[in-house]
Amino acid sequence: MAINGRTVLRVGIVAIGLGALAWNQFHRRAATPPDDDAATATVAMQATRPAAPAKPQTWRLGSLTLTPCELGQPNSGLSTAAWCAPFEVPENRDDPHSRKISLKLAVIRSSAQVASKDMLVMLAGGPGQAATESWPGVATALQPLTAHRHVLLLDQRGTGGSHPLTCKEENEGEEGVVDDNDASPDQQRAEVAQCLKQLEGRADPRYYTTTIAAQDLEDVRQALGSPTFDLVGVSYGTRMAQQYAMRYPAGVRSMVLDGVVPNELALGEDFARNLDDALKAQFARCSADTACRQRFNDPYQTLYQLRDALRANPHKVSFRDPQTYQSVQRVLSENSLASVVRMFAYSPLTAALLPLSIDAAAHGDVGPLLGQAKLLSGDLSDTMNGGMQSSVICSEDADLLTPRPEDAHTILGTRMIDTLQAVCAVWPRGTRPADFHQPLKTDKPVLLLSGQYDPVTPPRYGEQVAKNLPQSRHLVLTGQGHNVINAGCAPQIVKHFIEDLNPKALDVKCLDRLQATPMFIDFNGAAP
Repeated sequence: MAINGRTVLRVGIVAIGLGALAWNQFHRRAATPPDDDAATATVAMQATRPAAPAKPQTWRLGSLTLTPCELGQPNSGLSTAAWCAPFEVPENRDDPHSRKISLKLAVIRSSAQVASKDMLVMLAGGPGQAATESWPGVATALQPLTAHRHVLLLDQRGTGGSHPLTCKEENEGEEGVVDDNDASPDQQRAEVAQCLKQLEGRADPRYYTTTIAAQDLEDVRQALGSPTFDLVGVSYGTRMAQQYAMRYPAGVRSMVLDGVVPNELALGEDFARNLDDALKAQFARCSADTACRQRFNDPYQTLYQLRDALRANPHKVSFRDPQTYQSVQRVLSENSLASVVRMFAYSPLTAALLPLSIDAAAHGDVGPLLGQAKLLSGDLSDTMNGGMQSSVICSEDADLLTPRPEDAHTILGTRMIDTLQAVCAVWPRGTRPADFHQPLKTDKPVLLLSGQYDPVTPPRYGEQVAKNLPQSRHLVLTGQGHNVINAGCAPQIVKHFIEDLNPKALDVKCLDRLQATPMFIDFNGAAP
């Protein structure tokens, strides 16, 4: 799943605001009243200037009629100009008389007068994220390709603007980074049952799976005039890309898989191991650095000592909310610590803060750890649809999950699998095709991207998928975490790959410049 940096976004908004203010102030000073002759000449020039052509109000693409629209971003006043059209599909594809649901479809239009016949398709992560809301996170990487290609953004059924499986939670607005982590299985099942009551009569969760969403995507392709797709999948979106390619190979021109999920994988089975491996590797960098080692000794050991202390004594803690600056209280427990650390591990920037934040928490200052985690969890809760996520995992993975004894000692333990099994004991399950967990085998060109320290889809996943793809190349980006398509020169590599379709000939030397983010010694940054 992809994490957006809300703090970075806020910095961007401030910069834009200051730029606009400076522009306005400059023009107020410069625009002194002209003399009469100059004013008369200006009016004459304006009278003879040809009027700008009116912007088109509709755009016909295949059998679809699109109109101009704006794609908003959660927690932001920013938006992206696009062309949109509603797209209706049956909820239950086996019953043509079943309820119809409307999918949110948007196209980022190419700047070319005559665009390429193939079309980029961004497949969002999660499961539970919406393509139209996730686009800003990959726009920098894919924008160069819009010089010749349109980009299709289709919110997967159950997310965003596509009949979302959204339930109103009790105490909504009191989202915490810790409190929900200690719910018992009985409490979790009760919450799921309450959500299902809210969905009753307006959605059947059995029909919000990856396979059915792939059928939706193929219907959209046909409606667009049957272009071939360049699929760009991020995290869970890589599962969607592979499932689509297995079932509709004629629709695929190429694939970029960023944060690769093998088809063979049952989502959740490796969460504990993958996080522990990533933490060990990250903290080993601290042990190898003199200043970091002297400041924090052994961060991995400190983390587990803190975990053991919280296991014996979970307790309320106070910290200042980084958004409201109000003092808030939360229960800090073994489980909440694991959730917070997992969020930090996704990004190289937040992972570089982990030794410092864990050390502060071990000495009684939980503000750095929980304050940053609140920002991250807020971003996730605003962009992730939990109902659709449950439909996917409960239908496609849950029956294959078994808690493993070797995970019990890890920071995450078996809690993720325990939670998924509690949820899926209540959540309705759709059907899973017999070949769903078979590896993808195709000769289509595929570029696979992994981060060296990815705590959820590690590089070994990319290696596993690449074995069955003769026209593929797997790149592991040094020092990076989960989702790397924006890192360093990766956008240029992706551009050349989609244009040339020759992954083995790609020049990737520019990736050698990538390095891990230095560990923070204090809140001023790394050691000089």
